[in-house]
Amino acid sequence: MEHRISKAERFFVHLTLILFAVISVFPFFWLVSTSFKLPSDVFSSEIQLLPPHFTWDNYKYLLTMQNHLFLQWVWNSVLVALLTTFVGVFLAATSAYALSRFNFPGKRASLFSFLVTQMFPGAILIVPLYNIVKNLGLLNSYVGLVLAYTATALPFSVWMLKGYFDTIPYELEEAAKVDGMTTWGTFYRIALPLALPGIAVTAFFSFITAWNEFMFALTFMNKQELFTLPVGLRTFVFQFRTDWHYVSAGAVLITLPVLVFFVLAQRWLISGLTAGGTKG
Repeated sequence: MEHRISKAERFFVHLTLILFAVISVFPFFWLVSTSFKLPSDVFSSEIQLLPPHFTWDNYKYLLTMQNHLFLQWVWNSVLVALLTTFVGVFLAATSAYALSRFNFPGKRASLFSFLVTQMFPGAILIVPLYNIVKNLGLLNSYVGLVLAYTATALPFSVWMLKGYFDTIPYELEEAAKVDGMTTWGTFYRIALPLALPGIAVTAFFSFITAWNEFMFALTFMNKQELFTLPVGLRTFVFQFRTDWHYVSAGAVLITLPVLVFFVLAQRWLISGLTAGGTKG
């Protein structure tokens, strides 16, 4: 029986949604507002939602600071995030496909081990990963950072993609094999195109993991020119003061690539998140 929503219920629902939207957006609004303020306005005791003296100087300083260091941090973050995304998606897709389609000794143990690794806080993994990266001679190296990020993002990516491959009818691949296609061919030409929404979600997750991460980058990189953006912004935090106007401007610039990536891939991300959660 259809339940008609009264005007009072509709008003309450809309009011609740507006309230949660304001609470969610306000920290980002305050961040953007602070990025356009003068230092004297940032530390003012009065609550100023909008900049009383609008200025672009914070952004100009970051983009033109000594030896274009901020732009170097941008390049480091882009390079590390893209490499992590590429390696993570490749390993997650092949592993998830194997776990979805084949039975082999240790399959259940592998899935269980992937699940267990997600139960540990990231801080616990720093010491063992640091020792591994150090023994490989990859400290202060993009490769070491990419390996650490891939290792932390891979278990969740494999579980997510396995669920998506499970929804793809196996009969399509059997028909392709009857026509003479190899196992790699059915994966590359049949399963992978059908799993593109799931791949998009995995790529977005891997990119975000590498783009926002701070602890591993701070531990593995000690040369200023090799810092990623989150670690680079830490240089504006001193013992007795913090340059919040520069930190806010840098945080806004860090957010922009993620927003652009999300807007461009939004359709794939939504379908991937919803379809991967069901099995036909």
